[in-house]
Amino acid sequence: MTDSADHGIRFGRIAAMLPVHDMARAEDFYIRVLGFRKTFENGEPVGFMILKRDAAELHLTLQKDFKQPGFNAIHMMVADVDGLHAICRKQGLRIVKGLRDKDYGLRAFVFEDPDGNRIDVGQPI
Repeated sequence: MTDSADHGIRFGRIAAMLPVHDMARAEDFYIRVLGFRKTFENGEPVGFMILKRDAAELHLTLQKDFKQPGFNAIHMMVADVDGLHAICRKQGLRIVKGLRDKDYGLRAFVFEDPDGNRIDVGQPI
């Protein structure tokens, strides 16, 4: 592996972009269930939305023909992975990988949002 190039460029925020089939359903899930707040939306009907919570930011984009890939779309670090796992189970979301302590120092699980996006959630042990 080579040394990383440092040209004096500094990177700031990087936000995950999630494709969704139904913007209203996705908005309801991320706001009502996960506690995000909407900070921006664009289009009529809405085709793009920015949601924030704490240090996290998600961008939702309406993609009616989107086909879910068989891999994790994003990774989220949280302060209470057990609590989020309980919320996901209560909401009837599909748990792809069960909650467990990993040998790399995270307690983690993977769930699917209502549009089938796989989200890997972790908390340092």
